[in-house]
Amino acid sequence: MSDSLKTQTLQDRLDRLQELEEFTENCKKQLNDIFETLGWSRDNSNQEAMEQCPYDPNHRVPVRSMEKHKTSCSRRKMGYSAEEEAEMFDPSVCYENSSVRSFTMDKSTQHQVILQARSAAPLMRMEGVFWQGQYSGQPVDVPENHKRAVCDLTVADRLALYDHVVGVLNQQKEAASSNNDDLYVDLVSKLQKDEQQNEPKTHLELMAEMRDYKRRRQSYRAKNVHITKKSYTE
Repeated sequence: MSDSLKTQTLQDRLDRLQELEEFTENCKKQLNDIFETLGWSRDNSNQEAMEQCPYDPNHRVPVRSMEKHKTSCSRRKMGYSAEEEAEMFDPSVCYENSSVRSFTMDKSTQHQVILQARSAAPLMRMEGVFWQGQYSGQPVDVPENHKRAVCDLTVADRLALYDHVVGVLNQQKEAASSNNDDLYVDLVSKLQKDEQQNEPKTHLELMAEMRDYKRRRQSYRAKNVHITKKSYTE
């Protein structure tokens, strides 16, 4: 009797083992099908390096797409919906090969500009000017769309930011124009050298000669219009 029980118990264990092996093989097959569908590999050596998202520690993203993920994740943390994010785009591509100057505002700079404008404003309400009570006292995130700009920033805040950006861009323009002042310097004294000197001309001297040549050419054409405009029969 005991031998039959042992035999039955052993057979049950073998049956359970067989079921587990079949279940394991079935799971492996399903995993292989999933990896093949996604184009993944079970070999860890072929997997991309992953990084942890700085905004959500539960997110692990491939290194190649981390910048795009950080932009999207930061917007979600600030409360932007998927519909709002779909309507956003990066305007920096419009200025890559353009002479148009651009300015990137960050949260710290935005808050400092508003605080400076607030400190310069009058304490009491006055007609025609913004007073300190019309400025934001707490730092807010830089708006990513027009809706947030209107809701998060007051009219006084937006005017202060506008004046700051215009001032910074004007300074950049003046700095760029000052670098070209050498082209407008009178180089007559430098061009009047001794004929015996055979020194090579500088770039500025060549530019000045080309400028004077174009001026003489235009002046000659203007003075001889009655000659250059004659018809064939004349």
